[in-house]
Amino acid sequence: MADAKTQVVKTGRRKCSIAVAKVASGKGRIFINGKTLKGYFGNRPSLEMAIYRPLVLTDNQDKLDVRVKAVGGGVCAQADAIKHAISRALLEMNEEFKPVLKQEGLLTRDARVKERKKYGRKRARKRFQFSKR
Repeated sequence: MADAKTQVVKTGRRKCSIAVAKVASGKGRIFINGKTLKGYFGNRPSLEMAIYRPLVLTDNQDKLDVRVKAVGGGVCAQADAIKHAISRALLEMNEEFKPVLKQEGLLTRDARVKERKKYGRKRARKRFQFSKR
């Protein structure tokens, strides 16, 4: 990575979560809201793998340090927002990563959000139980 910048700051989003990732050269450490990856997500290896996915695909898991500020939503949405932010930062660092990241769908923002509750309904689409008699 000869043309790599010293530090890249990018934003990733998913549902109501927003993650701001600062990616810089380092030893492969990831900090989320001041805690380590294990300390923040606990024992959830699927979320850990999702966050490491863009780094593994571009072979940077032990070359870059990532510091993230994640707010809003739940832990799964935050993990996806972090993944999105890291992918965008990697793309800015090196344009050659674009085909790999795009093929895996890591650069696309997942726009699915919870549908609002409608009046006269129990939830967005669920109805109250119908009683004929």
